[in-house]
Amino acid sequence: MISVEEAVELLSVCSHCIKETEKISLMEGLGRTLAENVTAPMDQPPFPRSPLDGYAIRAEDSTGAATKSPVCLEVIGEVCAGRVFSGRVGSGQAVRIMTGAPIPAGADTVIKQENTDYGEKRVNLYESLVPYGNYCARGEDYCRGDVLLEQGTILDSAAIGTMAGAGMTVVDVYRQPRVGLISTGDEVIPPGAVWQPGKIYDSNLYLIGARLKELGLDPVWMLHCADQPEKMTELIRNKAGEVDLLVTTGGVSVGKKDIMHDVVRLLPAKKLFWKIAVKPGAPVLGAVYKDVPVICLSGNPFGAASNFELLVRPVLAAMTGNKKLEGRRVTAVFEGEFLKGGSIRRFLRGYYEDGHVQIPEEKHASGILSSLVGCNCMIDIEPDSQGLHRGDVVNVLLF
Repeated sequence: MISVEEAVELLSVCSHCIKETEKISLMEGLGRTLAENVTAPMDQPPFPRSPLDGYAIRAEDSTGAATKSPVCLEVIGEVCAGRVFSGRVGSGQAVRIMTGAPIPAGADTVIKQENTDYGEKRVNLYESLVPYGNYCARGEDYCRGDVLLEQGTILDSAAIGTMAGAGMTVVDVYRQPRVGLISTGDEVIPPGAVWQPGKIYDSNLYLIGARLKELGLDPVWMLHCADQPEKMTELIRNKAGEVDLLVTTGGVSVGKKDIMHDVVRLLPAKKLFWKIAVKPGAPVLGAVYKDVPVICLSGNPFGAASNFELLVRPVLAAMTGNKKLEGRRVTAVFEGEFLKGGSIRRFLRGYYEDGHVQIPEEKHASGILSSLVGCNCMIDIEPDSQGLHRGDVVNVLLF
């Protein structure tokens, strides 16, 4: 039995970093990893523009202007956003201008319309300005050739908006990890099938598949196999070449129908470990088959969910270089009581908010899934704990 951290290290060493790239549309790029530097194809803004509604003027023409001693200028035109004023602002002249419009040649500042009398032919100024005070210079945001985003950037809304502002429509990103899922169990039937005595519906396959989608990944396939080692072996042999990571659930304990030990031998695959020192989900198996990491999760629903957060997510992070996939760890103040101690490291489902964390009032067993609804974290309880009490400071792994 090894620690979670040791298991993650063994799996990560066997996980190849994905270098293949693909070009996708800009809006599809959200959450993806940039495969190259993005350089600006143009200045932004591409022209000097007004930051407000007012009048474009020469600052020197406003010298001495005040409420009681206004300066009067001739209004020679108007320019709105999306238009260009073709003339030039000379001495004693002004152009009515709207926010975002190009500042006409000759003008070096814009006076707020609130500091004028809103004149149409002639305008009175009530404020003295300095050159380029209210003035967005060409290239104020960035200049052509500037590196806007570096390779390896995880694209968020700001990055997408920045590229859109530069006129880009496609982005070069690393391809996503291809993950295959297989659930096991003679007792397991798919949702929608007619229930029969002794059978249970397959929650694990959908739990893990949906969790991948929450992280921005689509499973390549989601399959089920009965408790027959030969069939499972054949399935993995046929499908492993299609994925970067294979995740199974169930069949990893010590029962007669725990087939994954035989499957590892029959493939044959290189066994990395069996069992990690945690509760729930201790009977988890790690292996490598033809350079594809295989993580065999617990069959108990919360055990599978816990295994996924502790083992699968770090492997996905190693494959993509996306540290966000690892999950974020914080400390929190525990609210409530959990009086069950133990010699082994334990993870509890919980709800974290504003530096505090609490757990469901009941139903903590690893075979129970419903009490995971609404939870957004796991509480990491160190070995040899005597339980938790209100006010204890605990370590939390956010989902």
